[in-house]
Amino acid sequence: MRQQDSNATTAMPVVPTNDAPLQTAGGSIRGRIGFVGLGRMGSVMAANLAAGGCRVTAYIRRPDRAEELAALGLHPSLDIEDLFECDIVISMLPDDAAVHGIVFGRGDQLGLDGLASSLMPGAVHLSMSTISTAAAARFASEHTRCNQHYVAAPVFGNPDAAKARELFIIAAGEPDHVARIQPIFDLLGQRTFYVGADPASANLVKLAGNVMTATALEMLGEVLSLVRKRGLDAEMFLDILTSTMFGGRVHKIYGAKIAAQRYVASGFIFPLALKDVRLALAEAEAASVPMPSVSVVRDRLITGIARGYANLDWSALGLVAAQEAGLATNIETKQT
Repeated sequence: MRQQDSNATTAMPVVPTNDAPLQTAGGSIRGRIGFVGLGRMGSVMAANLAAGGCRVTAYIRRPDRAEELAALGLHPSLDIEDLFECDIVISMLPDDAAVHGIVFGRGDQLGLDGLASSLMPGAVHLSMSTISTAAAARFASEHTRCNQHYVAAPVFGNPDAAKARELFIIAAGEPDHVARIQPIFDLLGQRTFYVGADPASANLVKLAGNVMTATALEMLGEVLSLVRKRGLDAEMFLDILTSTMFGGRVHKIYGAKIAAQRYVASGFIFPLALKDVRLALAEAEAASVPMPSVSVVRDRLITGIARGYANLDWSALGLVAAQEAGLATNIETKQT
């Protein structure tokens, strides 16, 4: 796996005053950019592109969001045809079905309003969504058939990391097309990892990383339940862990939430985590790779949803573990 250079401290580019390409440390951004999928992650990412001097057409279906997105420097549009004039269209959508609808068009107008049938030849669809490898392969094939290009680039990081341009970007696609959009990555993240020409490879890496996080959260929930039930201070225990052998972001950030029983009503919510876990298990089954620990996490997520925690961040796996241990739970939740 090769790492593609990108600097976390790259200076913001100078906004051009004419039609010249926008310059960044990684090169120049040529052409018009469209963005679809303006949720918590997508809106922050699109805003960073606008702040970097890009003109970003933001496709939305709800008119009430137009003012909010315009305030971020975006150019909101209710007309999907405005995306078809763009040279690069970025999608940041929740699942296979949502990306399928954008690529192929809605079911009642199949092919009439999708990117594949309507983008210009040579345009790039940059899919930053976390989707299955099979879907990525299908979308890439369709864009190739239509003389366009497809690059997969899912990210590691939450909306706070996105806002700070601290995302880690996993990119896959033909090298020249990835190089063409590297300046966009420079505006969005601190580092880009190039994992090969097959776009599906990026999605496999992303799914594998997400289930590693999920299993770490399950294990944190279990061990913190153990020390709490034996009368030790959970935050003291976590400090020992994160100061010695477990100093990563997952253990520090999510471990603090679990130790404090502070579960956020939003973030990476249980249904989205369950979607990724199921996709990873499907990949494992197809490759005849047992993943028993991931199967446990799948069941825990289903349990959490059944108990009414569907709107909670996946750190609430710690809440499920505590309840399974028979501990009283003093739940502090907040909207973000």
